[in-house]
Amino acid sequence: MSIATEPLSLTINGKAVGPLQVPANLMMIDFLHEYLDLTGARLGCGQGICHACVVILDKPDGTSEEIRTCITGALFFQGKQVRTVEAHGRRNAEGEAVDLSPIQQKFLEHYSFQCGYCTPGFVNAATVLVERLARQPVARERVEQEVTGALDHHICRCTGYVRYHQAVKDVVLNTPGLTTGD
Repeated sequence: MSIATEPLSLTINGKAVGPLQVPANLMMIDFLHEYLDLTGARLGCGQGICHACVVILDKPDGTSEEIRTCITGALFFQGKQVRTVEAHGRRNAEGEAVDLSPIQQKFLEHYSFQCGYCTPGFVNAATVLVERLARQPVARERVEQEVTGALDHHICRCTGYVRYHQAVKDVVLNTPGLTTGD
């Protein structure tokens, strides 16, 4: 007896991947970890509740959304464009991180993590929020609500969330064009 496989081709972090034969029931988190050695997305609950495993799905219309990889099959991503937490910031030719994204930098400045297990999911959520606000700015008085809405589904067992929220608010409030009424 053999495992049924199907070809998978997609773009991850700006690079074409595939076609690769993958098991039909392979979850995306396993594809990222086992096939591509991209281990930033974390397997937390395995049920799509904690959001530690999210990646960013870039849509053809220029919008993006978080997708939970522990409950979404790899084949769902056929032909799609995906960003993992490894795509944030800038790397040199050797692959070493040389510059952080604004969100990563603010997370460091606010010490927005302890164990860091959930941090990649929070970084991706904040990135999706900032990209949305760049297209559709909100009034400064709505920033708290927007940040809460973007991060509310993410579970952290260490930090109490306050520092994550403070860091994301800091990015939003201090990045020109994300808010109105400045």
